[in-house]
Amino acid sequence: MTLWASYLLADWIATVTLGVISQNTLDKCTRGSADDNLKDELMAFWAPFMLLHLGGPDTITAYSLEDNELWLRHLVGLIIQSGLTLYVLLVSLPGFSWLPFLSLFIFISGLIKFCERTYALQSAKLENLRDSMLTSPDPGPNYAKFMEEFTLKKAEGFYVMADEVKEITVPIDHSYDTDNNKLLLISEAFDQFQTFKRLFVDLILSFEDRDNSQSYFKNLTPIDAFDVIEAELGFAYDTFYTKAPVIHTPLGCILRVVTFSCTVFSLILFSLCKERSKYHILDLILTYLLLVMALLLEIYALIILLNSDWTKNWLSKGKQDGKFHQSFLLNKLCLRRSNKMRWSNCTPQYNLLRYCVEFKPPPGYRFQKLLMIDELLEKHWYKKYEQVSPELKELIFNHFRKFVGESNNEPDPTVLCTSRGSKALNKNDCSSLVWSTELEYDQSILVWHIATDLCYYLENCIDDGSTTRSIESKQSKHLSDYMLYLLVVCPFMLPIGLGMIRFRDTCAEAKEFFTERNLGKNLAIACDKLLKVNTEVGPAKVKGDRSKSVLFDACILAKSLHEKGNQKKWKIISEVWVEMLAYAATNCRGNHHAQQLRKGGELLTHVWLLMAHLGITEQFQINRGHARAKLIVK
Repeated sequence: MTLWASYLLADWIATVTLGVISQNTLDKCTRGSADDNLKDELMAFWAPFMLLHLGGPDTITAYSLEDNELWLRHLVGLIIQSGLTLYVLLVSLPGFSWLPFLSLFIFISGLIKFCERTYALQSAKLENLRDSMLTSPDPGPNYAKFMEEFTLKKAEGFYVMADEVKEITVPIDHSYDTDNNKLLLISEAFDQFQTFKRLFVDLILSFEDRDNSQSYFKNLTPIDAFDVIEAELGFAYDTFYTKAPVIHTPLGCILRVVTFSCTVFSLILFSLCKERSKYHILDLILTYLLLVMALLLEIYALIILLNSDWTKNWLSKGKQDGKFHQSFLLNKLCLRRSNKMRWSNCTPQYNLLRYCVEFKPPPGYRFQKLLMIDELLEKHWYKKYEQVSPELKELIFNHFRKFVGESNNEPDPTVLCTSRGSKALNKNDCSSLVWSTELEYDQSILVWHIATDLCYYLENCIDDGSTTRSIESKQSKHLSDYMLYLLVVCPFMLPIGLGMIRFRDTCAEAKEFFTERNLGKNLAIACDKLLKVNTEVGPAKVKGDRSKSVLFDACILAKSLHEKGNQKKWKIISEVWVEMLAYAATNCRGNHHAQQLRKGGELLTHVWLLMAHLGITEQFQINRGHARAKLIVK
């Protein structure tokens, strides 16, 4: 909320301030004589700083994707505010001799930054980004000419046959030096991003893209694979929300030198000017504050630029090419990969049974209900966060790699995009449970979420009261609570369904069950009581279609899973959740994944991009590869 408010107020304050300064300048003109007020002179000098402020920092140009779509508004603002600032400077020229010329340095710097911001917004607009990625139209081999020659030879009495000659592509060498492994992962991530950024704008990829990416990712460890994805999504975030694609170019570097030099010259020249003593001390303090803060922001922007992954990628490629200056900067200036986190590496968690057992209205509930924000606050009041463990990454990556392994046991790895857990159930001889994955997707999530909880909280406890749990059970619980969070808080990332209706009805039935039996807040006891309910008659027969609750459907599933034994049970549950996560990832539009990057990123987005790199996506629509027909004449 703080960031959002600051983002909105920043432009508004700068625009209003510039309006006040221009109005003050206009009043001087209407009076018909030059005003000797020294404060007005300095106010005219302050005007270009507002333009500099409207240019914004390099690290944020847009708060959401919708801001990129409104780049034309920023262009109009650029024209109006730049013209207004130039008008203020021109009007102030007759009044004094040195400040307007000094203002030109700040005006140039502000104009450059404002233009960079507008161009970054225009480039990041989804339609413009898609157009920039489209290749030139390819008519392919001349079919008409080929068939004319075919017909001619056949008419001359020759035996003619058209044979297909496949073109063999040379695979890209992805080997790297282990000493610079982490650094070169950034370089590889940048190269992969240049290809796979097409997924964000719903463009297809070729078989060459798939093969090159598969050959690289299949040989990575799970942690390295997720590190590459993390760096790649960092480049994606920069593309959509920052000036990085604009400033990390030769022209961008030149302009950054110009803006830095202009700011430094302005501060030095103002400090050396002897006439400044005639101004009021408070006005001088404000002027120095503007100059010093402008310089500090330039220095900060330079530090960010030098430590960015874009710079590290450029330096690492220069080192590979044997360029001395880039190698020197890389080794001597300590610009290696820092330990900074590119995303939170955690997932929000939401648990239905815990919410029902521990439910109590948040503070100020009546007032919130009056404002109709009670449901929104409830969602976030019971939300928790859990770190994504290396074991969970290994589970996800290894499960995906089985579909694209060396043995090629799976004829088509894209079946993972539609299985929703059925593949895991059939593989583990649980075909009787496939009904739970053939329900509507949101219904499957709720059924498996509650069933996972029932199995999780009923594991045996040791003497000290703590619970010994297997790694698979913790991973299953993590994915289960994360998927429910997506269903409740981010339903736009999942296929359309009756998710919220089913969630509310299920919560209502669970609260009623727990309240009638006065179970308190012990979740293990509550789960035990649920499983003891006789479910011999199906819930649908008793309840009909009046309620969409799936509470006791989940109990039936949990009882069936419990019969499989502890170890096999959690193996089945964990694999089902990975496949359900994969289904959600591939059915979420690229623009929704891009939208979530501004909030720190989602595990779902990492999984989506990882699957694409492994070839598990339906956006590879070119399967046969390049081939040409060869005319054989005998």
